[in-house]
Amino acid sequence: MRKLELHWQILLGMLAGVLFALAMVQLEWGPKFISDWIKPFGTIFINSLKLIAVPLILASLIKGVSDLKDISKLSKMGGRTIAIYIITTVVAVSIGLGVVNIVKPGSSISEETRSELVESYKSDADAIKSKADKQKEAGPLQALEDLVPSNIFQAASDNGNMLQVIFFAIFFGVGLILIPEEQSSPVKKFFDGFNEVILKLIDLIMLAAPFGVFALLAALVVESPSLDLFKALAWYAFCVVLGLSLMLGVYLLIVWIVTKTSPSTFMKGMSPAQLLAFSTSSSAATLPVTMERVEEHLGVDEEVTSFVLPIGATINMDGTSLYQAIAAVFIAQAFGMDLSLSAQLGIVVTATLASIGSAAVPGAGMVMLVIVLAQAGIPEAGLALIFAVDRPLDMCRTVINVSGDAAVSMMVAKSVGKLNTPKVKNWDDNYKKKP
Repeated sequence: MRKLELHWQILLGMLAGVLFALAMVQLEWGPKFISDWIKPFGTIFINSLKLIAVPLILASLIKGVSDLKDISKLSKMGGRTIAIYIITTVVAVSIGLGVVNIVKPGSSISEETRSELVESYKSDADAIKSKADKQKEAGPLQALEDLVPSNIFQAASDNGNMLQVIFFAIFFGVGLILIPEEQSSPVKKFFDGFNEVILKLIDLIMLAAPFGVFALLAALVVESPSLDLFKALAWYAFCVVLGLSLMLGVYLLIVWIVTKTSPSTFMKGMSPAQLLAFSTSSSAATLPVTMERVEEHLGVDEEVTSFVLPIGATINMDGTSLYQAIAAVFIAQAFGMDLSLSAQLGIVVTATLASIGSAAVPGAGMVMLVIVLAQAGIPEAGLALIFAVDRPLDMCRTVINVSGDAAVSMMVAKSVGKLNTPKVKNWDDNYKKKP
């Protein structure tokens, strides 16, 4: 009997987790049992993926940059990557503003519901606001200053410092290009082997993916707030999901036009990474799987994936920026504010820049949303209005973040002649490539 493909295994794990949690919440001791005995396995699964995120970025980026053998190739690929990422982010924010202005979900929030939500999530909103205040107090060049680490080992110890790790990896790779080949060869061979080890570790971790997402979804169900609060935010959630769906359609259309890859091929190739992104709400945790799927199933050359995808997981947050645009206008509508065209154009610019600064970890977009709200003059207390459904929507927007990274990598690969026929057809073949 043929083994189920990975995306079906993950789907079954997610479904089983939800059904198991729904059954357990009927028992008085059920929620505590899931929190104590099931949720830890989901945390372990996410931690195992995060564990190899920094080593993967170091190995793949150093290898990818040094393999270019020419600084001009690096600047060419880097320029196209950043340009496409910025364009897709602006498109995402524009889609979000269009949807929220047409549907107007905030107008359905009653004063009573607004007060209930603000009171329920006031402490969470205050914690997020304090983090955002620290970022707003920084100078205009703080982001540039933070890009260069003073200690690479300290930077590599925190997944929130991905940009610093990426900077060091690119800098190191450039150094390898500039020295004689006989001197750089031993170092390159080390990182080639190191990269292969990390990829094999990804294969091993993914064997546990169905069980990991089972635990994650079970914990999410028992920790969800009451259904009454969800009903009050149904239109807001609908707008976010609709906007994200439209953005996914934009990716599929662009990939089809630019690379001639059919939407079904793209979705089949990326489905395990998308499902993992949905389960973990983290682009960084999903990065190892994203790189393997894009390279092995969508035909993007390793030279491109090792450069484009780690950068994308850090600065390309189209789903997050789209959500920030919708959330900002939704909160304004809920408070009876009528945002002008200039204010909404300001949201486009701020959300685009904020998405670049969002860490690739769960909930980071909420911190950056405070900056978007402040720019538009929207009450920051409105954060409490959207906390009830932020977790499931965070899962959805991470899917779009990961899909956007894959789509851009295909476009960049096509532009530099590095898009090939996929080398592996099924996930199980990963274990058959070598004896």
